[in-house]
Amino acid sequence: MRIGELASRVGVSVRALRYYEEQDLLASVRSPSGQRQYPDSAVDRVQLIQQLYSAGLPSRAIVELLPCVETGDVTPALLDRLSAERDRIDAQVSTLVKTRDRLDAIITTASTARSAGRPCPR
Repeated sequence: MRIGELASRVGVSVRALRYYEEQDLLASVRSPSGQRQYPDSAVDRVQLIQQLYSAGLPSRAIVELLPCVETGDVTPALLDRLSAERDRIDAQVSTLVKTRDRLDAIITTASTARSAGRPCPR
């Protein structure tokens, strides 16, 4: 598929896909007319890249992790890196859950006060 189709299928910009190529996260082949062509598997790869970016991993870390995904080859150092990233994400999730719970409590308090015609307690 061409770059525009890939961008449309995964919901990213063409510019982002070009950046991924610059960072060695994604590869394309060129058609005789010079257009980038991607295999169908590029959809899953770009979705993974997006997920990893959303989780806070920089492109250089993603480049290190992708060979494990592609080939299944893993070194002890890479396994340690994967575990460290998972632990960091777990900590983020825990913090987000606590924040959500506090917001839920504020919403409940504010809703109760509003229903009773009172201002939100401080």
